[in-house]
Amino acid sequence: MYALNRSPLPDDDALRATPVASPPVPRLSLIMVVYMTGPVLTDAISHVLAEPRVEEFIIVDNGSPALVAAWLRDLASREPRIRLLQGLGNIGFARAANLGAAAARAPELVFLNPDAFLAPGAIAALREAGRDRPDPCVVGARVLNVDGSEQRGARRGEITPVTTLLSLTKLAGALPALRRFEIHREDEAAPAHPIDVPTISGACFYMTAHDFRLLGGFDEGFFLHVEDIDLCWRARRLGGSVIFQPQARVTHLGSTSDENPLVVEWHKGRGLVRYFLKRADTVSRLMLALVLAPLILITAVARPLLRDILDRRGDAKPDQTFGAASVTRPS
Repeated sequence: MYALNRSPLPDDDALRATPVASPPVPRLSLIMVVYMTGPVLTDAISHVLAEPRVEEFIIVDNGSPALVAAWLRDLASREPRIRLLQGLGNIGFARAANLGAAAARAPELVFLNPDAFLAPGAIAALREAGRDRPDPCVVGARVLNVDGSEQRGARRGEITPVTTLLSLTKLAGALPALRRFEIHREDEAAPAHPIDVPTISGACFYMTAHDFRLLGGFDEGFFLHVEDIDLCWRARRLGGSVIFQPQARVTHLGSTSDENPLVVEWHKGRGLVRYFLKRADTVSRLMLALVLAPLILITAVARPLLRDILDRRGDAKPDQTFGAASVTRPS
């Protein structure tokens, strides 16, 4: 007969005295807000999980279909880097992103659209561009179309009621006399190094958690779209910096959501009007914003109708004039 050798069990005092190892604090958290994204979501998440610098992956589910919500729960149970926030309902992109940032434990943050694919080295390039820059600092990636061309909206000039209306109607690009009002720079040669710009795309950007808190996060008065434009403006107003990092490449599909484009464009137009009223610091700017507000709303909502007509003719082209997220943000 063999005797079973048992080690004595520790008493309660010994158990209380034994320190419990805390999980290591991540250095970088990536935040993704999910809403009606479509099948592309699985590929976007796979690209994130393939990036070792993403030590914490926070997914905020704003109301996915039941099958997708269940898949996210199963994935989070198997992948230790994922922290899933569900049961919130459709609370809007800005509020959801703020909740994700509040839950993040890392001192560095990256916000990424759920229909955007990180290229290898993108995270490292974003972090590098943010070093030794005036705080608060926002670093945007070079957002690409599927064909490798730079996407409209990845780097932009100063967004005002006049430049917005001329851009929405395409007049700034069509008439030589108005080209000085063109705010989009995707047709210019990509710079060799990070450069300062007034506005970057919210499809993928980097900030430290300290700077994000310093700005108060996203303005939750924006339900969908324009919150990234507002964030950049507030960073510059505080003496900070907005950086375009051409070496951080992200492929953004866009237009993958099942949401009605009219609803999306309404929120975009409404957000632009709110932004211009918010930054109107003189009587003349306030009057200009009020006068142009109806035109901006009408033009924004009319665009999906025009795209539908062009689709039927086979002439439609992708248009990401002002949103980083196209129709993949919650609406």
